[in-house]
Amino acid sequence: MRVAVTGTPGTGKTTAVERLDANMDVVHLNDVIGEEGLYTEVDEARDSKVADLDAIRDWLDGRDDVLVESHLAHHLDADRVVVLRCAPGELERRLVERGEPAAKAEENAESEALDVVLSEAVQRHGRESVYEVDATDRSPDEVADAIQAVLAGEREPSAGDVDFTEYL
Repeated sequence: MRVAVTGTPGTGKTTAVERLDANMDVVHLNDVIGEEGLYTEVDEARDSKVADLDAIRDWLDGRDDVLVESHLAHHLDADRVVVLRCAPGELERRLVERGEPAAKAEENAESEALDVVLSEAVQRHGRESVYEVDATDRSPDEVADAIQAVLAGEREPSAGDVDFTEYL
């Protein structure tokens, strides 16, 4: 089984995944992109690497029982996609607190309010494979428990239950 844990930067993906007790390999995709050179260029304005999704797919080819964690994970083949969500104001606060420029934090908060990652995940994988988790007021352990429930098949798919449009 391949599981993607995705969401706008700052939703808590890395922290929650690190607390999982999963019997699968965990791939922190953003680390792999840098370590393996799986990018096409560096976007200087955003201070980020532009991922080469084809190269990433090739790198993942043949890896089974893997959990891929990244804001890009929903662009890859997966049996289940967990989309972490966070209220945009809280998300913006988290990003600024960890040192992101205010403009980038605001852009990510707007993306979260517009359901960008969730919409992309549903479009690529279908509603029957997407599991939306609101991480706003949950501890990292509680978010990990929600992901664990998805892995164990103890949770029904859900998409569109969270609405942050009032932020806009």
